[in-house]
Amino acid sequence: MLSDYVHRAIAQAVYDKLEDGTFVGRIPACQGVVAFGLTLGECEDELRSTLEDWILLGLKLGHELPVIDSIDLNKEPSLEPMNTL
Repeated sequence: MLSDYVHRAIAQAVYDKLEDGTFVGRIPACQGVVAFGLTLGECEDELRSTLEDWILLGLKLGHELPVIDSIDLNKEPSLEPMNTL
């Protein structure tokens, strides 16, 4: 579920080439998730890493995360009884 969330969020990323030839990427639905890179590929890698950190910190702090393509990480996890394993 987490991998799907990251994959789908990255698919919504917007990239721009800056005047100095470097790149900036952001995910509009994920406020504050921005990354820079010398190449587009490097920028995408940095954006993925930034997004992963942002998600983990948000979950730890109890922040409301945006729903991405119907994936809602804000739901309380349901636990299965141990005897069902």
